[in-house]
Amino acid sequence: MSGVIESFKRDLAEVTWRELKIHLQRDAIIVFSAEIDLIEAAVAVADDDKNRVESWLAAGQLGKPTDQQLKNWETETDNLFRMLIVQPFILIQEIVDA
Repeated sequence: MSGVIESFKRDLAEVTWRELKIHLQRDAIIVFSAEIDLIEAAVAVADDDKNRVESWLAAGQLGKPTDQQLKNWETETDNLFRMLIVQPFILIQEIVDA
């Protein structure tokens, strides 16, 4: 398991919406809220941990991008996101200034 975590840590990237939006065409983007550790989320998705993923979904902490999010991101294409690829998905999390 630690090998998977190290791999995700190494692969964690910061990208702009401009770089991510191409993945909308294949409906691959999953948005995670800032409260969730993206590496932890990637491990859960990769392990097909349905209980964990369903609990985040029920709590509104993950989902497909909403129309409002897409509209905001299209007007601010330089906004930064954390991104991890867990085939076939692109897991993203908006980086919000503290």
